[in-house]
Amino acid sequence: MGTYAGFAQVYDRLMEQAPYDEWLLWIKKLMEQEDSRPQTILDAGCGTGTILVDLFESGYDAEGLDASRDMLDAAEQKLSERGIAPALYHEDMRAFRLSGSYDAVVSFCDSLNYITEESELHDTFTAFYEHLNDGGSLVFDVHSTGYVEDVLQDFSFADAAADAAYIWNVVPTGRKLEVQHDLSLFIHRRDNVYERFDERHLQRTFPVSIYCAVLETCGFEVCGIYGDFTFNAPGEETDRIFFHAKKTVQNRSAGINL
Repeated sequence: MGTYAGFAQVYDRLMEQAPYDEWLLWIKKLMEQEDSRPQTILDAGCGTGTILVDLFESGYDAEGLDASRDMLDAAEQKLSERGIAPALYHEDMRAFRLSGSYDAVVSFCDSLNYITEESELHDTFTAFYEHLNDGGSLVFDVHSTGYVEDVLQDFSFADAAADAAYIWNVVPTGRKLEVQHDLSLFIHRRDNVYERFDERHLQRTFPVSIYCAVLETCGFEVCGIYGDFTFNAPGEETDRIFFHAKKTVQNRSAGINL
């Protein structure tokens, strides 16, 4: 099965209900709590660039990185339509080397859940660390273990529009806290002709303790852990967990008292 070739073409339509405004509002509030507002931000796993556009238009010197050329092509088109041109890098977040460094690295929309091995999580956090300025922030979100265990289990969804249709199945792989997304996409080309794409994506999450341990091993200090677009500690019903860590920490923010 291919990966992202078809998905990139319809990603924004599939994600129309995604709470992008909440991500942007949340990261802005977090950054306002900092001693100094970050100027340079790397959006790791930027996909088609929706959050990157918002960051750039909010006054941040934001750049994007993604492992999918197809997703970056969609991002380039979106950026061009807005008349902006932040740098985009076709790189794997597990092992990348850019010339610049950043005040903050962000990775949203459960991009880190595509890192399915603890060793690769270490590689990813190390790469982030090496690209942060001293005192720089790393901010990311992941699915909670409860969300993977209770919601993303034998989940099926289908929908159709005038120019595309899809069938989306999510099944457990047999490995703890890992699921497999099988997508069949049908994209309208002309008249009654549709092109079919079949894609498979793996996602895995880890307990909070694992993320914290790997962050600390890589030299980060964990500043706060939050639940579902709030600045409250995550609870049993939390679906999405946000982490804030720093290369060098001076002031802790609210959340779990670590």
